[in-house]
Amino acid sequence: MPPAHPNYITPEGFAKLRAEYDQLLGVERPRIVEIVSWAAGNGDRSENGDYLYGRKRMREIDGQLRRLSKKMKDAKVVDPRHQPDKSKVFFGATVTIADEDDQHRTVTIVGNDEADASAGRIGWGSPIARALRGAALGDLRRVTLPAGEKEYEVIDIRYPA
Repeated sequence: MPPAHPNYITPEGFAKLRAEYDQLLGVERPRIVEIVSWAAGNGDRSENGDYLYGRKRMREIDGQLRRLSKKMKDAKVVDPRHQPDKSKVFFGATVTIADEDDQHRTVTIVGNDEADASAGRIGWGSPIARALRGAALGDLRRVTLPAGEKEYEVIDIRYPA
């Protein structure tokens, strides 16, 4: 069943998912398989730390590969450089907003899987991103945050060149 909302992701975000998947599948998993095979040949597996750890790590890698595969399958890659209407806030926009105290904050709206609030990259599904969708310069948007309700004014909208 497809996800209820598209799982938007930038081309760069998708490339990072793909690189992580390829690293796990092509490098880390074969290395662990080799260790497990070597350890299995050493006799009693119930007391063999290399074997037990290797099997546990292999299950973790396989789980991560499944999660990454699902994310990539469900992802809808959107290149913000091709946004036809750059006068409004849509996926991939870098937006500068000001609150009631004239505190400025700049955020880039990215896929939920590539969000990093400390780097100013907020997920498409976050409260601020949802409130900003479709906003134009000068628009006021009210956002309900855990600390309470805030109003922001959109003072700049940019897209990658």
